[in-house]
Amino acid sequence: MGINPKKTNNMKKFLTTFAILAAFAVMPANAQIEFGVKGGLSYPNMKFNYDNIVNKSGSGWFVGPTLKATLPIGLIGIGADIAAFYDQRHTKTEVNGIEQKIKQKSILIPLNARVNISIFKTLGAYVATGPQFGFNLGDKDYNIFGNNSDEAKDNVKNTFQLKKSQFSWNIGLGIMFLKHFEVGATYNLSIGKTGEIKNMTKEEIEDAPKQKSWAISAAYYF
Repeated sequence: MGINPKKTNNMKKFLTTFAILAAFAVMPANAQIEFGVKGGLSYPNMKFNYDNIVNKSGSGWFVGPTLKATLPIGLIGIGADIAAFYDQRHTKTEVNGIEQKIKQKSILIPLNARVNISIFKTLGAYVATGPQFGFNLGDKDYNIFGNNSDEAKDNVKNTFQLKKSQFSWNIGLGIMFLKHFEVGATYNLSIGKTGEIKNMTKEEIEDAPKQKSWAISAAYYF
């Protein structure tokens, strides 16, 4: 029996909503809630397990609103944060000696558990980890083989397809200062496939590309 893609997408949306609501529903009434804006630069790397595809550098940026809830316990604060980022990134690859660029636009929703540590009154550090849900906004298909001419793109149309949604995991750390600012670094590892190359064999499907990335960010909380 095959899997219904529509039911799968609905289940992902349900789990996303449930995780977000559950994370903040368990926070005590005396938790500190802060709203802010966050943005930064990302450095993605999409790994292809094919001899004729060479992975090269990638870059991108993201920005969006963020919310942080913290329960102070002495010098330590335990809590969670959530954000909704507009994310745009480019990943360069070389296919049969021809450089290709994959442009990806998406909405990212990271949901992290975090621990804050106060060092001084206006200085502290934090560590955070949690799932991230991504929803593709741009083209679902990209010509990753051949050259960049219109004829070549038509001949290999839909060869590479980006996933409509992605699930990944964040691990991050950073510093907090002057009560309103945060600067941090995050490593993101894709749990599922980022995209697939059509007409692949069963063995090749197992090697479908996944994406990992580093990001640096800055946030201001009001």
